[in-house]
Amino acid sequence: MKDVVALVTGASRGVGRGIALALLAEGATVHVTGRTRSEAEASEIKRIGSLEGLALEAATLPGRLVVHHCDHSNDAETERVAAEIRAGGRLDILVNNAWPGYENMVENGDFTWPRAFWEQPVWRWDAMIGTALRAAFVMSHAVAPVMVSAERGLIVNISFWAAQFYDGNAVYGIAKAAADKMAADFAHDLRPHHVAAVALYPGLVRTEAVMQNAEYFDLSNSESPQFIGHVISGLWRDPGLMSKSGQVLVAAELAREYDIADINGYRPVPLTAADFAKS
Repeated sequence: MKDVVALVTGASRGVGRGIALALLAEGATVHVTGRTRSEAEASEIKRIGSLEGLALEAATLPGRLVVHHCDHSNDAETERVAAEIRAGGRLDILVNNAWPGYENMVENGDFTWPRAFWEQPVWRWDAMIGTALRAAFVMSHAVAPVMVSAERGLIVNISFWAAQFYDGNAVYGIAKAAADKMAADFAHDLRPHHVAAVALYPGLVRTEAVMQNAEYFDLSNSESPQFIGHVISGLWRDPGLMSKSGQVLVAAELAREYDIADINGYRPVPLTAADFAKS
């Protein structure tokens, strides 16, 4: 991957950070965006992970990290990052991962996440659709010309089974279904230019937030944050990539196809529609 240039949005922590680290470990040049600059700032907002921390971790890896501080709720900031990418003249992989939708699940001591849709706070719509989904469209819109000009590229929308089955929150399901549809329609428009677009589903990922609440999760079939990044690398190298364009793909299924194990050697069992249909 040493000749590959990627952009991962929302990489201060969580899945985005893991994807960036995996691609850097394989030698890629990786641009990242994030809102949280420093560990001190992360501490202030009571979260783990920052762009500063990512840079420190990336320093030991063979790839090249390029950090862009960016709040994707502001289109101008998204466009600024895209312009900086375009100025470099190349982008092979875009991973639309930025996702403020999990913030503030508990409000004033009340766990509002699983409420019925008419009891959901409207800000959650704004976070998941007005920010996350919009940022995916705006960034893709801004960088697609670079891929089209090169006649190669891959756009990955990080999504989940909530797109197809109820998973505790209607707004969440709507946002993920839209991410899937966005990837499918992007693929249609990009196909003549040999650029692929997919929606990619992780399993249960051992993010910082999950590990802080590990007692509430069955981690026996969980994935490291880096796992999906190595899968994206395998997808990029797949000579049949264009045949997968437009599809919803499950990271653990692709890992089996590409013979990719997680960083601890474990091979996650893919979740299927049946796992959600019966729940």
